[in-house]
Order: sequence, then structure tokens, then C-alpha cells
Amino acid sequence: MEMMNSAVFLDRDGVLISDVDFVTKEDQIKILPGVCNALVMLALMQYRLIVVSNQPIVARGIIDENEVRRLHEIIVKRIELESSVLLDDFYFCPHHPEATIEKYRVKCGCRKPEPGMLLDAAKKHNIDLSKSYMIGDRITDCIAGSKAGCTAIQVLTGKHTEATIFTSSPVDLTYKPDFVCSSLLDAAQWIGNR
Repeated sequence: MEMMNSAVFLDRDGVLISDVDFVTKEDQIKILPGVCNALVMLALMQYRLIVVSNQPIVARGIIDENEVRRLHEIIVKRIELESSVLLDDFYFCPHHPEATIEKYRVKCGCRKPEPGMLLDAAKKHNIDLSKSYMIGDRITDCIAGSKAGCTAIQVLTGKHTEATIFTSSPVDLTYKPDFVCSSLLDAAQWIGNR
């Protein structure tokens, strides 16, 4: 039987890169301090590194899906240049319940706090979700990880103090992640010590 992989799922904005309102251009992409060191640590621990990101910017018609993919390629190249770590995959949800563009105005299973992106990645990469982690700055990232069966870690580097994102179903505001820390590097150290 084929061995299953473990993964660390990573939110994009506020975890890997600075969280600005709408990332549309290359010069807005700023890798956060300590991110490359954290990714090296996680790669050495043999985790698949998979980004899962809500991108309602598509639903609002600000940029299209291909432009999001182009920005992701830039992030992948920058991280690889700085750390020699190659991210394994990128997933993004282009939907929003109140999308400007009608085809994206759907109640989907991929917009976090729903776990759809993690579940899709698990199938594609043969991932054991019970031995995997979800790292995000928002509580909705962590809830998505928990729903998928992962250990959920909240990092305080993004917009974690802002109001909960708009979702189709209510968010459980009593939910607590498995671990809360100040950065991705702290999260990687915690994972390494488990």
C-alpha cells in the first residue's frame, strides 16, 4: 500500500505575504519575515507545502483567475530563490456569496471556512489529513483546517483582529485553534517539537 503524505496547508495573505487589501501587482508581494526559514524547516520535516487561499478579488472582477495564478507563480519563484523550497501546490477559491460577477456568486465548498480546497489537495497528493496542519491568520482558516481533520494553528501576522470574513453559513465564534503563535516560524518550531 502506498504511504500517505503529511501536509502543512498555508493561507497566503497574512501568513506567507503581507496582507494588503487587494494584491493585484507584483510590487505588492512582500514575503513576511521568517517565512522562508519556516518553510525550510517544514520541508526538512518532509511535509507537503500547499497554499489554500480565498481570492474574492476574482468574484469582484478586480483581476481574473489567470492573473491570480500569475501572482502565485511570482510568490513560488521568490520563495524558491530565497530558500530553495518549492511549494507543492496552490489552491484558491474565486467565489463569494455576494460576488459582482454572477458566475462566482455561489455557495461553494471551497471558500474557507469550508474545507473543500484541503479535501481536493488531500485527494490529489495522497495526504493523511489527521497528520497534517492548517496555518492561517484568520479564525476561518483554522475552522477550515479543523473541518478537514487537520491540527489548526493561528498565526498573529495578518488580519487576525479584523471582523470575520463574509460567509454563507454562520461562523462559530467560540471556536479555538489547537495552537496560537506570533509567526509562521513559531508555528514550524511548534510542529517540529511535537
